[in-house]
Amino acid sequence: MIALVTGANRGLGRETARQLLAAGHAVLVAARHEGAARDTAAELGDGAYPLRLDVTSTADIAAAAEQIREEFGHLDVLVNNAAIHYDTWQHAVGADLAVVREAAETNVYGPWQLVQTLLPLLRAGSHQRIVNVSSGAGSLTEMTSGSTPAYSITKAALNALTRMLAADLRADGILVNAVCPGWVATDMGGPGGRPVAEGAAGIVWAATLPDDGPTGGFFRDRRPIAW
Repeated sequence: MIALVTGANRGLGRETARQLLAAGHAVLVAARHEGAARDTAAELGDGAYPLRLDVTSTADIAAAAEQIREEFGHLDVLVNNAAIHYDTWQHAVGADLAVVREAAETNVYGPWQLVQTLLPLLRAGSHQRIVNVSSGAGSLTEMTSGSTPAYSITKAALNALTRMLAADLRADGILVNAVCPGWVATDMGGPGGRPVAEGAAGIVWAATLPDDGPTGGFFRDRRPIAW
């Protein structure tokens, strides 16, 4: 099984890659900078392969697809983990919309274009899974304030994309789900959160679902949560 994890050089992405390796997958460790991808893959060991990939770059995405095609011929799992701008410093009423647009490029359009470009490789795989790493901050039910507007709105959009892709790809047997890892102690989440391994476990669960597993859902710790 071949898996691609974006933003895999640190935090949740790195731990997700590590757990997928432990589950027997070969893992493409994607990072914006080649050195970070290479160093992380070397640290993770056998079965980890570096991949330079800025998800906002059409050229990078095309090059990644070609590299996967040449080296593996298919893809089984795509984990859209890369994300930016947990913007605790602003509220919706006065948000800098340039920050929101920048967040959308990474948090929404990046995963969307990756799916579109890699779909032929996924269709050539087996037990195909797409996991969009989301957040409770993107849950309309849990939105009780206008804080973190760029992050919250783009994660809500990613959830909507998850539903649409799941419907479109159901006939292909490609399961598409959104996963909230919870508040995790990462560079973005800050100190005080749960261990990274616990947050990554839910992502890996969605990436390794059986063929009759759910699709088009939003989960935290393997349990459905409200949109």
